[in-house]
Amino acid sequence: MSRRRSAPPAPTLVGVQEQSSEEATLSENSVSTADDTDSVLLFVGGPLDGRVEIRAARHGDPLPTITHVHLHGGPKVVHRYDLQPLTDSAGVYHVRPRGQRDDEPGSCPD
Repeated sequence: MSRRRSAPPAPTLVGVQEQSSEEATLSENSVSTADDTDSVLLFVGGPLDGRVEIRAARHGDPLPTITHVHLHGGPKVVHRYDLQPLTDSAGVYHVRPRGQRDDEPGSCPD
């Protein structure tokens, strides 16, 4: 008989009460808050709408395009997000409109 391993717990905010994002502490299973060299990325549109991600500087610059694939009982659903940099350390990923292909002008390669 095989045993199932449980997944590690998801990161949570611990003891956060009206603190700024720099003062917030995260649980031991997650990454600490952003420093000056990390990138703060906001997602607009699609299934990731409203998500904020902190990309550690050790991972390099944010990718120009991110592909999000949602698998469920039906067919897979694919959304592509194109990066629009705001500053050196912040950017917004906008969901790509459904009809736009990678080879059209103004699109970012995957």
